[in-house]
Amino acid sequence: MEIDSVRQREAAHFIPVVNRYPVALVEGHGSRVRDADGKEYLDLMAGWAVCNIGHCHPQLVEAIRDQAGRLMQTTNIFYTLPQIELIERIAGLSNGALPHSFLVNSGTEAIDGAVKLAHRATGRAKFVSTENSFHGRSLGALRLIGQAKHRHPYAALLPEGCVVPFDDLDAARAAVDDQTAAFVIEPVQGEGGVNVPAGDYLAGLSEICRAKGALLICDEVQTGVGRTGTLLGYQHEDVTPDIITLGKGLGGGFPVAAFACTPDVAKTVSISDHGTTFGGNPLASAAANAVLRVVIEEKLSERATELGAKLQERLRAFGDEHPGTVSDVRGRGLLVGMELADADLAGGLASRALEAGVLVNVTAGTVVRFFPALTIPKHELWEGVDKVLGLIS
Repeated sequence: MEIDSVRQREAAHFIPVVNRYPVALVEGHGSRVRDADGKEYLDLMAGWAVCNIGHCHPQLVEAIRDQAGRLMQTTNIFYTLPQIELIERIAGLSNGALPHSFLVNSGTEAIDGAVKLAHRATGRAKFVSTENSFHGRSLGALRLIGQAKHRHPYAALLPEGCVVPFDDLDAARAAVDDQTAAFVIEPVQGEGGVNVPAGDYLAGLSEICRAKGALLICDEVQTGVGRTGTLLGYQHEDVTPDIITLGKGLGGGFPVAAFACTPDVAKTVSISDHGTTFGGNPLASAAANAVLRVVIEEKLSERATELGAKLQERLRAFGDEHPGTVSDVRGRGLLVGMELADADLAGGLASRALEAGVLVNVTAGTVVRFFPALTIPKHELWEGVDKVLGLIS
């Protein structure tokens, strides 16, 4: 299939808000995908950390196929067993600390729900977030986002934001006051450059928030479901947030997300405070249930810890072998960033990797972000990483 033909067909109808690479993907299994011309690629992006259990995992495919033949959609005025099973499983991710959840369709929707929930629980309207953060692109999410390139085009539609440096407790303490509804934080910044905070940062934020009657919201859309080596990213510290958001890896490729909270927050909600047509539908719930079964039964969070440590070791060794090439290597679990010293080299790396048969992401200008499926075979991970490193040396 000629890629020029694909482009022409799309250009006639698509609203051009995405810069696409010249590849039309048609099939994926595990950590390998294939394009319309039959070329195969190793996927080190997992669909933005969505395909945590790989492309088309047999258990996920079977769960979707089975549920699709039973019941795909009803309304939330009826109970459905897959949804009940899913909210029970989500409560289990936090060991019961966040037992109440509501299901939606995307991480952005989960952030919107969390914002509404924090406002309802506190009666306040101020939200504090961090520089370089990413929380989605709806109007609710844009009020939190710490990246001007996303916020400024819609500034006229948004209330004034309050953004402080990441991993800076003094700045957080100065910003959180008695008008603050919540501090919103990613346990590890993803799009912002795979930025990992100090070991006591989240616990410090929790103390600051509680002192002012504010809530702590952890955006787990990218860090949740085993990605960082724990089932939830905040679990690297001895802390429990008031609200979390989930998305991306929750459905393994099927659109499903959630926000979850403590009993104290949940009791402030009234009927009709929120709603959704498709959120938590039986098909989406069945998909998420299958994903969580695989993640937990196959101990993929533990595997992410082990494999992620080896990945960082491999990247640091490369940096030592090529002085002046790598500025830093950082991450948790299988969310790892390698910062390059040369911005021009970083800028063209993803395209060159594509030609070499590897899907890899460069974020924040210079950070090569590795976030493959948690199930990726070791030999495929090293094959893909070595190809990427070969383009840098």
